[in-house]
Amino acid sequence: MQILHSLPFPNLPFPLSKSPSNGGIPSPKGISFLYNTSCFIASQTHEGFMLRSRNQSLPTQFFTRAASVEAGTSTISTDIAKKDVLTALSQIIDPDFGTDIVSCGFVKDLDIDEALGKVSFRLELTTPACPIKDMFEQQANEVVAILPWVTKVNVEMSAQPAKPVFTGELPKGLQTISNIIAVSSCKGGVGKSTVAVNLAYTLAGMGARVGIFDADVYGPSLPTMVSPENRVLEMNPERRTILPTEYLGVKLVSFGFTGQGRAIMRGPMVSGVINQLLTTTEWGELDYLVIDMPPGTGDIQLTLCQVVPLTAAVIVTTPQKLAFIDVAKGVRMFSKLKVPCVAVVENMCHFDADGKRYYPFGEGSGRQVVQQFGIPHLFDLPIRPTLSASGDSGMPEVVTDPQGDVSKTFQNLGVCVVRQCAKIRQQVSTAVMYDKSIRAIRVKVPDSDEEFLLHPATVRRNDRSAQSVDEWTGEQKLQFADVSEDIEPEDIRPMGNYAVSITWPDGFSQIAPYDQLQTIERLIDVPRPTTI
Repeated sequence: MQILHSLPFPNLPFPLSKSPSNGGIPSPKGISFLYNTSCFIASQTHEGFMLRSRNQSLPTQFFTRAASVEAGTSTISTDIAKKDVLTALSQIIDPDFGTDIVSCGFVKDLDIDEALGKVSFRLELTTPACPIKDMFEQQANEVVAILPWVTKVNVEMSAQPAKPVFTGELPKGLQTISNIIAVSSCKGGVGKSTVAVNLAYTLAGMGARVGIFDADVYGPSLPTMVSPENRVLEMNPERRTILPTEYLGVKLVSFGFTGQGRAIMRGPMVSGVINQLLTTTEWGELDYLVIDMPPGTGDIQLTLCQVVPLTAAVIVTTPQKLAFIDVAKGVRMFSKLKVPCVAVVENMCHFDADGKRYYPFGEGSGRQVVQQFGIPHLFDLPIRPTLSASGDSGMPEVVTDPQGDVSKTFQNLGVCVVRQCAKIRQQVSTAVMYDKSIRAIRVKVPDSDEEFLLHPATVRRNDRSAQSVDEWTGEQKLQFADVSEDIEPEDIRPMGNYAVSITWPDGFSQIAPYDQLQTIERLIDVPRPTTI
């Protein structure tokens, strides 16, 4: 971390002191420093946090308060002390959200003993697998410790309890899962299961609570790739639910653990089996559920995408052109279902021999997927005998060789997935909000920079459900006069990545897809904010 100190101020009433937080360099006591911190995560540089710019002057009351504390003439009040701490912490910017950690709501349980100068608080992050949690803890300690009246800082790190963005209509077993990640290729034999399993154990190694669901009933891979002590799923007879098996702290469910081997059944039956396995399992609280998707884009895949609120998808491909053609179908399927694809993993890219790198299957398939569909991240996996052997031995590569090159690639992929999921959840949770001060609904669709305003009555009148429009004739049942001009929504909640549920005063719950909201007549003359 590089710390740039401000130039000494002449004629200040503070003696110079050596502070342990600035490495013993003399500086005016009570003067805040200029920080410029960079954090290197996954081979990328992100601005960790920003304090006051060089051209900004410190507030006069800060110097006055510092002088009084230095002289020991007074003790600051609790309100002023809390304001000091929150102001200091608000200078730490979350690089993913672009917002300070105070505005993000990360600061909890702030407690101050102003007489002794002791400060304690908790930083509650969005996930225990946050790749920059150590950086946040260090920065929070530093910016608070530099306050002139502070003698001791205690920072506790925690994570928000696991919960999906929308829980209203989810099966009970899925209501305590924060993020559901689909690992898909739409083509067999490209290493999709290898990526899914190693990604899951990477996330677990980062501190997250993780589960894996093997959705391939015809050819389940999970029983081969992991070696749990209990290899048969158990039932809870009272609740009629499935108890997942577990291996190295990761919960596992696969048709291969039912004792039935591989399924020989028709499509509709397979969809029902997958639905039952996934939704009736007692997953408990999970930060990430990784779904190893079966190949193809048929009934099974569509059923999974519609039953489960997928947070994001990771696409696995190989360098061959044929693999790209099938992967493109899968990306288009996810696009139609409003599931963002956050990364592409190109498996079996190359191998090194005699000091040279060889590409036996050609180059560019993964890069082509990234460029054509705008997927932000690409990761390459080499041809490695150890990677294949670990899948056959029942011990994932990231567990057997956590410091190897393959594990580093999966570590980077894990960081990418964590950060992208956090951004998606943030975008979805704030995509549609009611601004009571101007009596308008603010809309900013995820992955769009455009923000616009809608009149609540206009949104209510544009409902296309059976309650408002006759399904057979298309006749409008909800009339213009039926909706009051001053109607206000009581609650707005996201539904996955594609829509919001709006609850109105009459108890009606309207499902409003983002695509529909973008076509509704917008407010141009915005009323002035009203005082409440």
